[in-house]
Amino acid sequence: MTIKAINVRNQFKGTIKEIVFGDVLSEIDVQTASGVVTSVITTRSVKELELVVGSEVIAFVKSTEVSIAKL
Repeated sequence: MTIKAINVRNQFKGTIKEIVFGDVLSEIDVQTASGVVTSVITTRSVKELELVVGSEVIAFVKSTEVSIAKL
């Protein structure tokens, strides 16, 4: 599945500003033109996506969640 195939209206391109690692979940702060968007995702996903401070990402915002995709 490509990013274009995901049906989400609110997508914010940005740069990872901070990552707070936990044993199971990690908090990702993304600096966007609209401000900071925060997502909580599994630490395993952070590692698999090779997310680091400075990575360019897209934050997908739905009413119940914020998802992250690496660019």
